[in-house]
Amino acid sequence: MPRRQPADEADLTRRLEAMSLKEKVTLLTGGDAWTLTPVAAAGLASLALSDGPVGPRGTSFGGDTPPALLFPSPSSLAAAWDEETAYETGRLMGLKARNMGIHVLLAPTVNLHRSPLGGRHFECYSEDPLLTARTTVGFIKGVQSTGVAATVKHFVGNDSETARMTYDARIDARTLRETYLPPFEAAVREAGAWVAMAAYNAVNGTTMTENRELLTGLLKEEWGFDGVVVSDWQAARSTDASALAGLDLVMPGPEGPWGDALLTSVEQGRVPESVINDKVRRILRLAARVGALDGMDGPGAALQPEDTHARMRELAVRGSVLLRNDGLLPLNPDTLRKVALIGPNAIRFAPQGGGSAHVTPEHVVTPLAGLRHVLGEDVEITVHQGVFPHSKLLPLDAATATDPVTGAPGVRLEYRAADGTLLSEEHQDPAAYWFPLNLGEGVEELVARTRLTLQDSGTHRLSVLGTGHHTLHVPGQAPQTHDELQEGDDIASLLLNPPSHTFVFPADRGETEVLVRVRPQRNLPYPITLLGLGYDVPRGSDEGELDAAVAAAAEADVVVLMVGSDADTEAENVDRTTLALRGWQDELVERVCAANPRTAVVVNAGSPFLLPWADRPAALLWSWFPGQEGGDAIADILTGAEPGGRLPTTFPAAEGDAPVLSTHPVDGRLDYTEGGLIGYRAYQASDTAPLFPFGHGLSYTTWEYQDCVVTGDLTRGLAVEVTIRNTGGRAGREVVQAYLEPLDDGEPRRLVGFASVEAGPSEAVVATLTVEPERLTTWSDGGWVARSGPHRLQVGRSAADVRLTAAVPRSS
Repeated sequence: MPRRQPADEADLTRRLEAMSLKEKVTLLTGGDAWTLTPVAAAGLASLALSDGPVGPRGTSFGGDTPPALLFPSPSSLAAAWDEETAYETGRLMGLKARNMGIHVLLAPTVNLHRSPLGGRHFECYSEDPLLTARTTVGFIKGVQSTGVAATVKHFVGNDSETARMTYDARIDARTLRETYLPPFEAAVREAGAWVAMAAYNAVNGTTMTENRELLTGLLKEEWGFDGVVVSDWQAARSTDASALAGLDLVMPGPEGPWGDALLTSVEQGRVPESVINDKVRRILRLAARVGALDGMDGPGAALQPEDTHARMRELAVRGSVLLRNDGLLPLNPDTLRKVALIGPNAIRFAPQGGGSAHVTPEHVVTPLAGLRHVLGEDVEITVHQGVFPHSKLLPLDAATATDPVTGAPGVRLEYRAADGTLLSEEHQDPAAYWFPLNLGEGVEELVARTRLTLQDSGTHRLSVLGTGHHTLHVPGQAPQTHDELQEGDDIASLLLNPPSHTFVFPADRGETEVLVRVRPQRNLPYPITLLGLGYDVPRGSDEGELDAAVAAAAEADVVVLMVGSDADTEAENVDRTTLALRGWQDELVERVCAANPRTAVVVNAGSPFLLPWADRPAALLWSWFPGQEGGDAIADILTGAEPGGRLPTTFPAAEGDAPVLSTHPVDGRLDYTEGGLIGYRAYQASDTAPLFPFGHGLSYTTWEYQDCVVTGDLTRGLAVEVTIRNTGGRAGREVVQAYLEPLDDGEPRRLVGFASVEAGPSEAVVATLTVEPERLTTWSDGGWVARSGPHRLQVGRSAADVRLTAAVPRSS
C-alpha cells in the first residue's frame, strides 16, 4: 500500500509558490479528456481520472477501451443494505484503479431515484437519502483506503437526464436539505471524500458550476470540504462566474472556458489570484493524498486479491432480490434432468447499463455458463430466446467478420475524398463502435469493408451505428440507403446514445464481402465521428420463435426465464418513456408460465419495470445488472445461495402509481413540487399500494420478530435493539429496518436506521441500530431543529411490512 499521511500544508505552500501564474491557471483545466497537466516546478505528476461507478474504465472511451473489472450496478450494491459490503466494493475498485494507473475514480453517483424513469437510475443507489448516504460512506471509505480518490457526484439536483445540460431544478430549502443533500453531506463530513463533481444542471436559477451558494457557502464553508470541485465533462460554460463560485477544475481539456481567458481575468483583477491559489492548493492536496507528488508511491503499487472474481460473484449474490417464491427455489440439481433456459436476457445477458459508466469487461459469465457450472453436464439445458425486444444489434464479433485485406478479425476502414479517392486506410478490431474517427482535411466519406462468415442461409441483419448518410452494398443486390441525423452538436449524445439503423439482406451460408459507405454528419464541434457495425443471424418469425420457447418450457422439469432490459434501454443522457418491458416480453412470461408452472423468472434490469404477471411464476428473482460474474451469481441463488438483497427503491404496480414520472422540464424548469415525498413516503401519503415495497426481499428461511427495546430520545438519538429468530430450517440473512413516524402531523414515516444480521436455524439474534440525533431533526427557518411531539418507531422487513412498534421517548 502507498505511503500516506495528511497533506503537509507548509509543503503545499512551497510547491504553490514555485509555480508561475501561467502554470497555475493551466493546471486548472484538464491536459486532455482524462488527465491533468504535470508541473515539474511543483513536483506534480499528471493525475489520471477515470469513470466509474461499476469499476474503473481507464483513460479512454470507445472501441479501444482496455479490459477491466465490471462490478454489479450501484442499485445492486445498495440492495445489499450493508455498509461493509459497500466498503469492500469500493476497496476492490480502488485496488483495480491503482493497478491501472488511476488517481481519481469518478464515483459514486449519489443522486436519488426521484423517478423510476430516470435514465441513470441503475447508476444511483436508492430513492431514500439514508440508505444512499450509508452506502456512499462505505464505498468512499473503501476506495480511499487504497490511496485513490473517490468523487461524489453529481452535486446536486441531477436526478434525471432529459435536457440535463440546461434544466433548472427548483427545489425548496427543506426538500434540498432533508432529501437530496444528505448523501453529499455524509460523503464530505463522514467519509471525507477528496473530490466532488458539480452537475450540469442549475438549482434554483443558478447553474451548478456557477452556484457559489452551494459550492462555496455550503460545500466548502459549512461542510468544510477541503478537496477538489471538478466540473462534469463540458459543464463549465463561463470564466469569471464559475471561477468565483468555487469550481476548482474544468474538464475535459485542454480547451475550455478558463485557460487564457482566466489568466486575463486574473491579470485584469476580475478574479483575485488568491482564488487561483486556493484552487491549486486543493489540487496539490489531492495529489498528496493519491501519491502524485515527488517522493510518493503513486498508482500501480497495489496487488489485486487473487479471489477478486469470487468476491465480485458474492457481491452480485448479496444484491440480488428474491421478490416471490412459492417453494420452487432453491432448486435441487439432483432432481433435474432437463432445464429450459428461455428469454432474451438469457441470450443477450445485460451485465451493465449504458453511458459513461460503461466498461469493457475482461469476461462475462453468461446465465447458460452459470447454470452449467452448478448443474453439471448430466442435466440437459435447452436454450430459446423466444422474443427479440432489443433496439440494437450486437457488434460484429471476431468469428463473423474479418478484414478482407489482412484476414484479421474486424473491418477495413477507408477514408475517401468526395470523388472517391482513397486518402488513407486502417484496420479496426471488432468493437461496439470506433471513436474517435478523425475526419482530416478532404475526408468526405468513410468506407467500411468486411468479409462476413455466414453460418446459415436466410435473412441476415447488419446495422450501422452513428450519424450520416449510410449505404449498404451486398454483392448481387441493389444498394440500400438510410439517413440518420442528430439534432444539435452535443458530442455526448452521440457517444452515449449513438443511433442505429438495421439493414436486412438475403444471403446463403458461406462467405460474402459487404461494404458500407458513410457520409458522416459534420455538425459536431470537432472534425470527428463515430461508426459501428452490428450483425444478427437469420431467425424464424417472432411468432414461431415464441411458440418454440413455449414448447420447450412444457417439456422441461423446470424453466429459468430471463427477461429485462439492456444498456440501450437504460442509459445516460436519456430518460425512459415507459415502465413497460420492451417488445413481447410480457406475453412470453404469461405463455411460458401457463405451459410450465415450475418457472422461475429472473429479471435482468437496473431499475423498476412493470410486472403485470408478477403472481404467475413460482419464483421471481431480480438480478439487477449484476456485473461480469452475474451468470454464476444467478445460478448460485437458484440452487441455494442466500439471496441477500432488499429493494432500495419502490416497484409500482401501475405506471400511474409512481409519485414522480415526469422527467421533462417545462420552459427549462424542473419543479420538485412533490417536495420530499418521493418513493415509499409518497406511496404512504397517497395510500397507494406498490407492487413490491421499498425494503422488500425474501430469504430462503423465515423470521420471527420478537422484541424491540428503544432507549434515548428525540434530542440525544436512539439506541434500538431488535430480537429476531430464524424460524426456518436454513441459515439466513435478514435486514432489520426502523422507520420513524410522527403521530400528530400526518407526515409519512421515514427510514432512520437499519442493520443486517445472520442466524442459523432456530437461532435468535439481536440487531442493534443506532439512530444519530441528526436523523431526528428537521429543517426549519434556515436551520436544523429537533423534532417535537409524539413519535413511534416501526420496525420490520420493509416499509410496508411492520412487525414491531415502540414509542419514542420525547426530548428530556
